[in-house]
Amino acid sequence: MEADKFDDQFRIASARWAGYDYGQSGMYFVTICTQNRTRYFGEIILPTGDWNSAELHPSPQAQIVQACWLQIPARFPFVSLDAFVVMPDHIHGLLLFDKPDEQTPPLNYQNAFGPQCENLAAVIRGFKSGVSALVKQNGMVFGWQSRYHDRVVRNDGELKKIQQYIANNPARWKHEQFSEEGLFR
Repeated sequence: MEADKFDDQFRIASARWAGYDYGQSGMYFVTICTQNRTRYFGEIILPTGDWNSAELHPSPQAQIVQACWLQIPARFPFVSLDAFVVMPDHIHGLLLFDKPDEQTPPLNYQNAFGPQCENLAAVIRGFKSGVSALVKQNGMVFGWQSRYHDRVVRNDGELKKIQQYIANNPARWKHEQFSEEGLFR
């Protein structure tokens, strides 16, 4: 049985917002998971024994992830960083794209996929490859999931909810782990 194809070409439907220009100014919420959800980044600890104080005890791979995330604006000057958290098997982050309203010169050809630089995919691709290269240079084991999840933040109310979600993510870890394993319902 042949799976349905996206746009009569691809086996997996795009997770991107159809028709949206991911290179334009805006706020983007991204989640990037490790390959097979392996806990490369450390474990959640409770310094005071209370889940409200939960935090990641970072592995060396997590330290590289943190350092590479902080370097995104140096490589992509139109990007500013907002809330960010490293979890044992994934990261969440908010990226603000702030580009001048300059008009780009017309191209002499039609690119069916749009420009593939200075957009969200280019930023995430650069981040993921930078992390992978540094981890490999340091002789550590690591792998990213091939895709990532994104959401275009549409208003201030949504932004505040996402910032709160990111801040509370370590405290939610126990509940989410039990939910995934079917122990909580």
